[in-house]
Amino acid sequence: MDEALRSLTERVRAEAAASGREGASAQCERLVATEDADVLAVALTEPGLPLWARELVAFRLGCAGDRRAFEALVLLLNHRDPARCASAAHALARLGDPRTARAAAALATNELRVAYALQPVRLLVELRAPEAVPALITTLRRRLRPHDPYRRVALACVEGLGTLGDARARPVLTEALAHPALAETAVHALARLPQPRAKA
Repeated sequence: MDEALRSLTERVRAEAAASGREGASAQCERLVATEDADVLAVALTEPGLPLWARELVAFRLGCAGDRRAFEALVLLLNHRDPARCASAAHALARLGDPRTARAAAALATNELRVAYALQPVRLLVELRAPEAVPALITTLRRRLRPHDPYRRVALACVEGLGTLGDARARPVLTEALAHPALAETAVHALARLPQPRAKA
């Protein structure tokens, strides 16, 4: 069991035990123990499945590359609980579904859900998909407004654009230099971009 699965398993076991639902802990142990992807997939669509169980099942399927988990993982990627977002991002990065980057970009740039955009931004950087740089530029530019409260999202965008090293990010990273909370990270990100060619 890898560290991400171990951490998730401990968390959902605690949630199941605290739920007060009869048989919840036993259900949790069955879902942890089974190695049958079809059993997990059936459980994923079971009516009334508790959120902790849906997360566990989707995570296990996603990490195994089973695309039946895609929709559930995308919903969890935008969840208000940061731990669920992080586990969904981890599984989506391993799922190998070509729809993942497009979904992450849509979530990262959805201004109505910007409070939950941190993990979609980080996922885009990990995927290095064509959608990543335009989405991060869009999200960061919106975060450069005065008194924007989403500094962690802005920082993730700045760091991510540095990691991706795409010259298209230079203008928005240069703008970020004027923001004290982002300036140091922006300097490092700009240093990782290809240097502009000198004019002849």
